[in-house]
Amino acid sequence: MHSDMFSVRIRPWQSQLLLVFFLLISANLSFFAELTALYPLPQHLGFVLSVALLLGFLLLLMIQLLSILIAPRWLYPILLLIAAITGYFTDELGTVFDRIMLTNVLQTNPDEAKDLLSAGLVWRIMLLAVLPGLLLSGSKGLQRPAIKASVISLCSIFALTLLSMLPFSDQYASFFREHKSVRYHANPIYPIYSAVDLVARQLRNPAHKQLVKLTGEHLAPKPTGHSELVIVVVGETARADHFALNGYSRQTNPMLSKQANLLSYANVSSCGTSTAVSVPCLFSFSHRDAFDLDSAKYTENVLDVLHKAGVNVLWRDNNSDSKGVATRLPYEDFRSPDHNPECDKTECRDIGMLAGLQDYINQQQGDILIVLHQMGSHGPAYHKRYPANFEHFVPACKSQELAECSTQEIINAYDNSILYTDYFLNQVIELLKRNTPKFETAMLYMSDHGESLGENGLYLHGMPYFLAPRSQTHVPFLVWVGESSDILLEPSRGLTHQAYSHDDFSCSLLQSFEIDSHIIGNTPCVPYFVYRDE
Repeated sequence: MHSDMFSVRIRPWQSQLLLVFFLLISANLSFFAELTALYPLPQHLGFVLSVALLLGFLLLLMIQLLSILIAPRWLYPILLLIAAITGYFTDELGTVFDRIMLTNVLQTNPDEAKDLLSAGLVWRIMLLAVLPGLLLSGSKGLQRPAIKASVISLCSIFALTLLSMLPFSDQYASFFREHKSVRYHANPIYPIYSAVDLVARQLRNPAHKQLVKLTGEHLAPKPTGHSELVIVVVGETARADHFALNGYSRQTNPMLSKQANLLSYANVSSCGTSTAVSVPCLFSFSHRDAFDLDSAKYTENVLDVLHKAGVNVLWRDNNSDSKGVATRLPYEDFRSPDHNPECDKTECRDIGMLAGLQDYINQQQGDILIVLHQMGSHGPAYHKRYPANFEHFVPACKSQELAECSTQEIINAYDNSILYTDYFLNQVIELLKRNTPKFETAMLYMSDHGESLGENGLYLHGMPYFLAPRSQTHVPFLVWVGESSDILLEPSRGLTHQAYSHDDFSCSLLQSFEIDSHIIGNTPCVPYFVYRDE
């Protein structure tokens, strides 16, 4: 039997139109949901159809431009796969695939990526990428259309688009000016645009650049007669309003709430909504509005400056990595049993980063700064972030496919992860207490960003900052100070309700080591603390 019996003969330009139509109805559910929320169908049917035609024209234009570089038999399946994957995360979790989100994707380690795999994603790929790809491949229309046919189809759609827009010129004026966020859901146009932007930025920034030094070579802390021991804990995905210390109705901080000398800053904003941005920004000397992720890799950060001043700096990581912050510093990876003694069948625990830390402290001379980068509350598999004996809030979601769980189950699992962070931070404090007679001790805990737990249909994090809800930018900041610390507890407590941000972290860390923050020639920040010598 001849195989042509199962093939449909369509022309190349027709296959393009079929692909455009399929992408419109299968990959842009969130786009049209956002659009119709602003322009309800009963009152704005004509305008919504006009926008659909405009989006279709842009898809066709993109396909024809990409067809110049990639043969359709490869291009069409790739587009279907991109649309299926990004469409799934956009529809299910509210994810926006901008340049920063793609950077996060590239920096995701295999364990984190595994948590994002789900049956729903697999089915979406099979039904919306593999199956239509097979049908298109059997249509004998996967060739580059003739230039004449391409021009005719493009011009025809463009003319129809212009005609459809004319009656709604006033609505388009406000749509383009006031509702720019809707375009971030145009799929796969915006993810591909973001990928091109990311590649272009990488090409403009060579891999090897000379380090930009912000200070001279000779720095020295003010002599105090005591050595400093500061542990900075970089939290992961913790939101301030789920800390009992900040007024949350659940007791998620049973251990920390019993600690004396503890400060909780209730009004702190993050620099970004993802680890890839927030962690480098937190340790940089740039304010959020001026921070550039590309140049930050080649610019001294606060840890570089402290190391230059003779402070013993150590970074221990149980997350993906330091995001370039500790590139020039001693770094230890605790994501495997090779270093971390507290690993179970699920993952390596944050508490393992304390293993051998006292021995390290005993071996150092002078000031010490230790950074512990947590796995914390990284989603969507919140249930993996804590051992079974910390499952206090039940029933807890046991799936990384959040659609399978109720909102309360998701919150329960998330709150259990905060409960485990409470235990971990308490152990850090106990370690510092044992060293207080010898050192001026302090712990600074700052989360990198927050997390959406289903509010307004959003989950996880990574939204563009100007669109992000407060749940993704309002972060907990805790400070514990030893009895010998230069940080004055009660005067500093009076500052805990003031508005702060990640912008103020680096200069405060410098001042914790008696180094004047004015050595950095940018706008001075607002210190979090009141010091003994002030």
